[in-house]
Amino acid sequence: MGHFIDIWQYMPHGMCLLWQPWLVVLWAGSDVLIFAAYTAIPVSLLRVLKQRPDLRNRKLVLLFAGFILLCGLTHLLNIVTLWWPIYPYVGIAKLATGLVSGLTALVLFRLVPTLIAIPSHGELEALNQKLREQVAKYEASEAELREIKLALEATVAERTEELEQANAKMAVVAREAVHRSKNLLAVVGSIARQSARGQTNIDDYVSVLLGRINALASATSMVIGGDSSASADLGTVVDNQLTPLRLTYEDRIRVDGPDLHISSEAAQQFGLALHELATNTQKYGALSGDDGQVSVTWRRETEAADPQLVVEWQEDLSGMAGGNVEGTASFGSTLLTKIIPTMLQGTAERVIESDRLVYRLRVPIHVLETDESAQGTANMAARVIDANFGMA
Repeated sequence: MGHFIDIWQYMPHGMCLLWQPWLVVLWAGSDVLIFAAYTAIPVSLLRVLKQRPDLRNRKLVLLFAGFILLCGLTHLLNIVTLWWPIYPYVGIAKLATGLVSGLTALVLFRLVPTLIAIPSHGELEALNQKLREQVAKYEASEAELREIKLALEATVAERTEELEQANAKMAVVAREAVHRSKNLLAVVGSIARQSARGQTNIDDYVSVLLGRINALASATSMVIGGDSSASADLGTVVDNQLTPLRLTYEDRIRVDGPDLHISSEAAQQFGLALHELATNTQKYGALSGDDGQVSVTWRRETEAADPQLVVEWQEDLSGMAGGNVEGTASFGSTLLTKIIPTMLQGTAERVIESDRLVYRLRVPIHVLETDESAQGTANMAARVIDANFGMA
């Protein structure tokens, strides 16, 4: 222990340098610079470890820091030995440095394969580029999926709205079909009862009944088969009811009038009226002779506060007895002059003017357009017919 305590038995290192100032400064200055550098390097390594807790092989970094710090310590002690011969302590520092450096070398040697496997900067850049490309593809796919999702949601919403609208329309059509079916059945039943009055021959009764039912069916099928389930063209209704007459009396029938869409109920009522008039003109009127002619016209009268549609049926009765045309009171006459105008909220007259039979039906246009004639119930339609308007 005496050798460690009694250091003055040794000679200071400066004596080896003959205390030459320039040599002492060179020696001491170099060791100071080395000590400063060897102290800064471990501090930097420790800061890296503190800022990057995710780094692997942290013990190796700590060994390097200790090894370098001990190397710096030996250089610091070398400066001291220039004036104080503390060689035993310098030896201890060098021994510690040697042990730490040897341990560091051993650990480093074992980690050589791991260190070699660490990707280079270029490889890391390539991997990062691939990763960025994959991220970009993923983002593009995600954006495309979002667009597809939005498109699907919009399509589903559109289809749902269309389905709801279709269901609503179907509900309306179903209610309308039930309503019209009830009306038709009620009207057919009443026509059957009234057509039976005064009939003594079953064949005549069946012929009259089927004719009136066919007129109703023709007008109804025209409405259902057209472009709209709620309206029909008046000209089409007229042509349809007069087709049987035109097949025989084409050159003796004239039809004229503007295009006009009318409600379904109005089409049925006009069909009934035309059927009655066509039947009567063949039996008793202009077409029962050789020269009689029939004219069917309709026009709008918009001068009045309540615009009206005027439908006129005219028969040329030259050379015929008017009494045969008017006949006696019957359900057909009541149908033309009272029932049909009442159902259409209008008025009608059937007169003979200067050898002409004129049937003139006036109906408010708003009734034809808004289908107000259909606002009543099926029972009301039956009651209108069954009431007979004063008939026995």
